[in-house]
Amino acid sequence: MNKVLVTGGAGFVGSNLIEELLKLNYEVISVDDYSIGTEENHVNGAKYFKLNINDINKFNHKVDYCFHLAGLSRIQPSFQNPSNTFNVNTLGTQNIVEWCRVNQVKKIIYAGSSSKHHNPVNSPYAMYKFLGEEICKLYRNTFDVDVEIARFYNVYGPKEILDGEWAAVIGLWRNFIKNNKPIPIVGDGNQRRDFTHVKDITSGLISILKSDKRNTDAWEIGSGKNYSINEVFLMFKEKYPNIEKTYLNDQKGNYRETLRENNDMLDLLNWRPKFSLKDYISSLE
Repeated sequence: MNKVLVTGGAGFVGSNLIEELLKLNYEVISVDDYSIGTEENHVNGAKYFKLNINDINKFNHKVDYCFHLAGLSRIQPSFQNPSNTFNVNTLGTQNIVEWCRVNQVKKIIYAGSSSKHHNPVNSPYAMYKFLGEEICKLYRNTFDVDVEIARFYNVYGPKEILDGEWAAVIGLWRNFIKNNKPIPIVGDGNQRRDFTHVKDITSGLISILKSDKRNTDAWEIGSGKNYSINEVFLMFKEKYPNIEKTYLNDQKGNYRETLRENNDMLDLLNWRPKFSLKDYISSLE
């Protein structure tokens, strides 16, 4: 049985991925420092270790594959603590990839970001995720490590974070609705996002794991459709007719548009996104 290490396995994407890996009879091990992930996300059948990724050299389990998902995934908190963002997203990636090289892990799949397609100097988050990709490419080209980059777009779905600084827009809005508060829209609301269901993300990750194809740049896991934030509000309004909205000042690092940049996942791996944002919102309780 192949052993898979998932960093950030107690988080939103990590826990959904572990569920699918276990269904496929992989033996799964998670390392997570629980700064964002929670024990509530544990999946029966996986093994969990509390460990900071920068201490990965203390981890002495042999694995065949590694999904490196651990990271600080939001733009705005990176302005408040850029050093911590660097330590996790860049230095942490260096340490994970080097550990995998030394321990002869067969394949590493790194969670990149669609922020790669925007100027990385616009936020610490964008810069340090960009540098994480560059580290992966360094190990791929210099050490012949099989490391694949999977760029995520705006992820939503089961187990998404609902409050606090790490919550993304869909989860955050769900929480505002639950608490009978108006929906906050940053800027004019015309910025567009490629919202991708977490189950499409995990199916894409597993497709990359199973394939022997290498991508010289990165695999783009996005729905291929985008919606303005105002359009998303109307989807929520259809589900919850009594909700109201309020507009906030625009923020640094707030891109005007994200949309899957290439079709390598579709053309080379025969992957297809299956889930709809509108269907997800309409199915909420």
